[in-house]
Amino acid sequence: MRSARGEIWIIDLTDSRGHEQGGKRPVIVMASVIGMNIVIPLTTQIKVLNYPHTYLIEPTSSNGLSAPSIAMTFQIVAIDEKRLEKTIGKISHADNEIVKALLIDLLGLYK
Repeated sequence: MRSARGEIWIIDLTDSRGHEQGGKRPVIVMASVIGMNIVIPLTTQIKVLNYPHTYLIEPTSSNGLSAPSIAMTFQIVAIDEKRLEKTIGKISHADNEIVKALLIDLLGLYK
């Protein structure tokens, strides 16, 4: 399936280990290259906002989220495109810029 940066997809991460996010959940696509996608998992567990590199995204008709969801940039993961089940929406440009800034900080990719 074709995905684009900023889209929110439902995927299944039931084979997670340890502290990895698991289960069926929405993710934000940050990149799509050669059949692989770099994604950021979302959670509705508000307490996760206590962790660094997290960001609250409110539900809108554009993003398709049904509840306030936290982007967990520290859980960034590469997945095969076959894990993509369905797209539910797209984050706003403003939300995308904040998530990108958090990733730059997390990975130390300063200019």
